[in-house]
Amino acid sequence: MGRLAAVVVDVDGTLVDSERDGHRVAFNAAFEEAGLGDRWDIPTYGKLLHIAGGAKRLAFWFEKAGVPAGDARRLAERLHARKTEIMRDLIEAGKVQARPGVHRLLDELDAAGVPMHVATTGTRAWVEPLLDRVFGPRFQTVVTGTEVPELKPSPAVYLEVLRRTGCPADRTVAVEDSQNGVRAAVAAGLCCVAAQNDYTQDDDLSGAALVAGGFEDPALVAWFRRRIPPPQG
Repeated sequence: MGRLAAVVVDVDGTLVDSERDGHRVAFNAAFEEAGLGDRWDIPTYGKLLHIAGGAKRLAFWFEKAGVPAGDARRLAERLHARKTEIMRDLIEAGKVQARPGVHRLLDELDAAGVPMHVATTGTRAWVEPLLDRVFGPRFQTVVTGTEVPELKPSPAVYLEVLRRTGCPADRTVAVEDSQNGVRAAVAAGLCCVAAQNDYTQDDDLSGAALVAGGFEDPALVAWFRRRIPPPQG
C-alpha cells in the first residue's frame, strides 16, 4: 500500500476501551435492575466477546443456563435495550475514554487531510453519543449495526462504508482489535492494522498487515507515518 486514501476504524475495543469498563458494567447493572443474579466478571466477559453482538451474547448466556430459546431471546432483547440506556449514561459521565495514542493518530490523519470513517456493529444509540463526546466531528461517515445488522466477521459494514464513501479499497486501511474485526475488514478487500487490547491479545489476527500492542506501539506509529501524506497547506 502506498499513501493512504482513507482510514476506517472500529469502535469497541479499538478507539475506546469500552468492553471491560463500559459494556460489561452496563450489562451487570441491567442484570441487577432486573433482579437477576447473573454477573459477568472480567474473565467471563472476555470469553463471551467471541459471540458478536450484545443481544446474542445475552441469549447464549441464558440458553446455556437452561432458559428455553424463545424465552432467552425475548429476555435478551429486553435487557439489551436497558443495557444500551445504561451505556449511554456511562458515556455521558465520561466513563468511556479513548485508548492511549488514539488522539495522536487521529490528529496526524486530520492534519494530512486523510478522511476518517467508522465501521462498527455497535448500535447507533450509544455509538453516536460516544463519538460526539470523546472525538467530536472527526469522522465523515459512520455506519453502525443499526443500519447494517450483519455482525462481523461479515464484511457487510465495511462494504457499506466503501459504498457510501467511494473510497478505493486498495488504498483504504481498516483499524481493528479483534479476530472478527480483522476477518471482516480483509473480507471487504481492505488492508487491516490490528491494535490489540487485553481481551484480544490471544486472538488470531494473522490476516492483519500489522499486529500492534496498541496505538502507542512504535511499529503502529511508524506504519502510519510511512503512509500519511504530508500535512496540507
